[in-house]
Amino acid sequence: MSNSTKHPQSAPAATLTHLRADGTALMVDVSSKDETTREATAQAVVATTAEVLSLLGAGELPKGDALAVARVAGIMAAKKTPELIPLCHPLPISKVTVDFALAATSITVTALVKTRSVTGVEMEALTAASVAALSLYDMIKAVDKHAVLTDIKVLAKSGGKSGDWVL
Repeated sequence: MSNSTKHPQSAPAATLTHLRADGTALMVDVSSKDETTREATAQAVVATTAEVLSLLGAGELPKGDALAVARVAGIMAAKKTPELIPLCHPLPISKVTVDFALAATSITVTALVKTRSVTGVEMEALTAASVAALSLYDMIKAVDKHAVLTDIKVLAKSGGKSGDWVL
């Protein structure tokens, strides 16, 4: 994502595009927008215990290969985003990757989604990262019922009229 700009944390509030003048919801009309290659990266973090990370690394969790299950869940979730988020447009997703970074007491899930379309894939990336993290929770809850999902956010996006940015 070259030519990226830092996401403006204190940018002026933009008009909400998913609301009509009377305040009711609408799906944004994107029919006049140009088709471009668009990409978004999002993350979710699963905070857990060192014991879980040890079992995960050794492939010894009671439910099996948590990372493989979570990866497939995240990919599937990206493709199902318009079924889960009411105002999202169905998109021809061309690429989804879900990766994991294991630390001492956490797992960072990073999802990248790419398309060539008239609207972005931030929601698809957020959904992929979130559902992968939820799947990890499901796979580790037998060992750690107190795991916490946190730091779900878009890290970067490229393509489209609003330009590129990186958090």
